[in-house]
Amino acid sequence: MSDLIPLAQAHCLPRKGSEHKLSEARVRELLPEIPGWELAENGHALTRTFTFKDYYRTMSFVNALAHMANREDHHPDLSVHYDRCVVRYSTHDVGGLSENDFICAAKADSLAD
Repeated sequence: MSDLIPLAQAHCLPRKGSEHKLSEARVRELLPEIPGWELAENGHALTRTFTFKDYYRTMSFVNALAHMANREDHHPDLSVHYDRCVVRYSTHDVGGLSENDFICAAKADSLAD
């Protein structure tokens, strides 16, 4: 991914193997680009809770997120509630965070806006 392309406009690439796991320094560089997201699990995952007015809006977001995840072939873990959805990204095939996690986090933010 080029640093000139905004994360929300980039696309995920297949990433397998530890060579695609982001360094702590790179994670710290990218984190400010996705405000509201937090590091979890000792820096191995990104999480954010999106809140909505009601269940219908929550499910609309979840469905849009599922469509985007399918298109990017990068799928989050979700915890869905009446008025909120907790989204967690991590790249299992690299053993931590990859650029795909940051790309999809930025795309999730765009969906919620």
